[in-house]
Amino acid sequence: MHNHLLLLLVAGAGGDKPFAKASPSPLSRVLRISQLDAFELDGALEQLVWSQFTQCFQHFKPGLLTPVEPELKALLQLLLWRFTVYSNSATVGQSLLNIRYKNTLIPGEKYRPMSRPQKFWFALLTVGEKWLRDRSNSLFLNHPAESNARKARKVLAILTGLTKVASLVNFLLFLQRGTFPTLTERLLGVQPVFSRPQGPRDINFQFLNRELLWHGFAEFLIFLLPLVNVWKLKASVTALLSPLNDLRGTEGSEETYCTECAICGEWPTMPHSIGCNHVFCYYCLKSHTIADVSFTCPKCAAKAGMMEPVRIHLGTELHQS
Repeated sequence: MHNHLLLLLVAGAGGDKPFAKASPSPLSRVLRISQLDAFELDGALEQLVWSQFTQCFQHFKPGLLTPVEPELKALLQLLLWRFTVYSNSATVGQSLLNIRYKNTLIPGEKYRPMSRPQKFWFALLTVGEKWLRDRSNSLFLNHPAESNARKARKVLAILTGLTKVASLVNFLLFLQRGTFPTLTERLLGVQPVFSRPQGPRDINFQFLNRELLWHGFAEFLIFLLPLVNVWKLKASVTALLSPLNDLRGTEGSEETYCTECAICGEWPTMPHSIGCNHVFCYYCLKSHTIADVSFTCPKCAAKAGMMEPVRIHLGTELHQS
């Protein structure tokens, strides 16, 4: 939520007015947040396609796809590029948000789709760059001692650093001007625009007020809930509903709470006690006392004392921890 609000504030400072009437022209500028959301949708789609593809080989030998994983990912991304950018001058995320690329190298107000060279360079700078980054690691690992490999690694590291710096500068310019969110788009001269005229974006004041109140309440709960010791609260309520006198009443009840862990409810493994009449598995008790320094018995709310091993008697049988 904070990221979206920050981006909307930056967009408003840069001249975008998200709550004003948009221009009826299909070439009206796209909000910064919409352009970034399109990238998030594209990334989610790539992960979904890759996960569906790998599930087809889940019953094969483990690691079967590892040697050719970069090539397979590049092939799937090229397949997506063929039916999105190459066909419609828009990625899947942009299509969902009614956005497409405009060729800004040709002046004029009329919409111009991406040229064929721009589409091919777009694939090379996006899919090719990801493939080279993934494949370069294995290439250098196979030839670690060769001088040519070391030189190539240094050159690639320098180019990667320069590219990251240029991408950072480009992103800062994008936050200021609202155009060309990636370095690839700036180099190719393609700009996201709306694919059809946008109508007025009128939002009711009551809706905004309700959303702000709800999000504020949700953030308050997210901050408050981790501070509440739910386990201790549950133990206190259980102790009120089940007094100690009832637990010490009959022999049958004693047999029950002595032969099952007070935490997991199973037969206690390496039974231990904390000073009350209940028995715990060693690992259940140890993990809970480490997680909660003020751990109390969930049955009787007794404070945890020193852990001691327990012998459990059942008739003539003797079980020793």
